[in-house]
Amino acid sequence: MEVRVQKLRKEFGRFPALVDVSLDIHSGELIALLGPSGSGKTTLLRLIAGLESPTEGMIFFDADDASKKTVQERNIGFVFQHYALFRHMTVLDNVAFGLKVRPSKMRPPADEIRRRALDLIELVQLSGLEKRYPAQLSGGQRQRVALARAMAVKPNVLLLDEPFGALDAKVRKELRRWLRDIHDRTGHTTVFVTHDQEEALELADRVVVMNKGVIEQVGTPDEIYDYPVSTFVYGFIGQSNCLKVTLASGEIWFDERPIGLSATNEPDGPATLYFRPHDVELVDGAGSCFTGRVTAGRRVAGTRHLELDVGKEQSSVEIELSPERASSADRADIAFRPTKWELFRGG
Repeated sequence: MEVRVQKLRKEFGRFPALVDVSLDIHSGELIALLGPSGSGKTTLLRLIAGLESPTEGMIFFDADDASKKTVQERNIGFVFQHYALFRHMTVLDNVAFGLKVRPSKMRPPADEIRRRALDLIELVQLSGLEKRYPAQLSGGQRQRVALARAMAVKPNVLLLDEPFGALDAKVRKELRRWLRDIHDRTGHTTVFVTHDQEEALELADRVVVMNKGVIEQVGTPDEIYDYPVSTFVYGFIGQSNCLKVTLASGEIWFDERPIGLSATNEPDGPATLYFRPHDVELVDGAGSCFTGRVTAGRRVAGTRHLELDVGKEQSSVEIELSPERASSADRADIAFRPTKWELFRGG
């Protein structure tokens, strides 16, 4: 099932939560809506679900206009952050619930409902727990039940709103791998909301980065990380640094000297240079580079990040080194790796 969002606008009172949002979601795709709180990602998800009505714009499921249809008519599977399981029902009854409450002409026979529910319980790796109640399950197990319940109705679109937000970091990581595997096996068109960039980059076929009610960029995880199109995307995805620089005669200058980067076809004047902590390297002070004083350091997995004061009323710069190289540094001469940076005008 393809989903096409066309020029959506959603206002709450006079506040525009979404502004002219258009998006094509391919059939069978796993897509992430990523952004900070208030970016509009959950509002967009609720509009696709039919839980909210757009102020303007349309939503299509394949060629069918779904804008005025109810949640039931759209046949949506929805998974919430806090599970929303029925506490008085067993795992089996929770998974079967959506099928049991269908109108009689659409309801499968009781034995078919039971068979489908048991198959899904096996799919989400909870076989043997079908008689348990939600209070007898871990958080991760409850979320698996919630996903099985959403899939039981064979939804046109599966929507997940911060599905792992209530879980601890270790369980979240385990469930991310599990969800990707489930998606690949079932092929549902799936849209999930998250503010966790690692989650989005690891799970999604494509990532939709949102900010202040608009879409900043849509692309694969590699495209979003390696080729951000705006300062917001660069700053929001991964770790980044920025330097206020000057462009002169096709070169980039910092601290009154060129730093070995070309900016051909760019007009002279001020600009902001963005780069990642791992996209620079230590040099011996010769050639084009800039220098910073080490003010702090922290361990990040198998590397060490050093914070540098580069002066000139600049924000501090963070670089990534091996623990061995970082241990003896109190000042650092930094050079850029070719092509591993981006230049933005106007800040």
